[in-house]
Amino acid sequence: MSPHPLVLSEFSRALEGPDFQLDCQQLETTLGPELRKLAVPRALVYVLDAHGSQPGTAALLANILEHYPGARILLVAEKFTQAECNNLLRMGAKGLLTYAEAREQLPRALPLVAGGGFWVPRSMLSEFVDSILTNAHGRRLKVETGTQLSPREEEVLEQLLDNLANKEIAGKFNISERTVKFHVSNLLVKFGVRRRADLILLCYQRRGQTAQQQSSQVTA
Repeated sequence: MSPHPLVLSEFSRALEGPDFQLDCQQLETTLGPELRKLAVPRALVYVLDAHGSQPGTAALLANILEHYPGARILLVAEKFTQAECNNLLRMGAKGLLTYAEAREQLPRALPLVAGGGFWVPRSMLSEFVDSILTNAHGRRLKVETGTQLSPREEEVLEQLLDNLANKEIAGKFNISERTVKFHVSNLLVKFGVRRRADLILLCYQRRGQTAQQQSSQVTA
């Protein structure tokens, strides 16, 4: 989805072949209020051109997630600052790519994002996770999830979200470090992510979505 036909044509060229079914949509506006009300088709993954205004991008992202809470959204722009990266991840974006990276990386990023992963520059993801863990209001990242966890997995997850190392978790529960690694591996599989940083980010986003839903219910 982009207001620029050339960007859409580049997306199409980058994703030529039988592996992807494309539905390119040219946006007629970049104004936030209009994008907030835009009728959005259902898709497994959305690729949004974030070249326009930040309020417009945020409005479109919020619109998609309001109608399709499980949507996977990847944004493409000239560049992303750390502050922009943090804001977009908080809002629910699962992937960030620059235009320069898109031609080569977009065909690889889409299957990963569609499968529940994240495609974010490692340094930016690391700084975002660090900002969560060092924020006094974000230290307890309890999350509502439909994922079926054992009582021990729930305990280990809580410690991971407090940024404890395997050895520290093992000592806290009087179990072996090998057992902790086993539980961590199971958690990564159940949440469909590859790294601890991705797990923390996913839990943070789900916590934010739960809080937003509760706020909407109270407002209603």
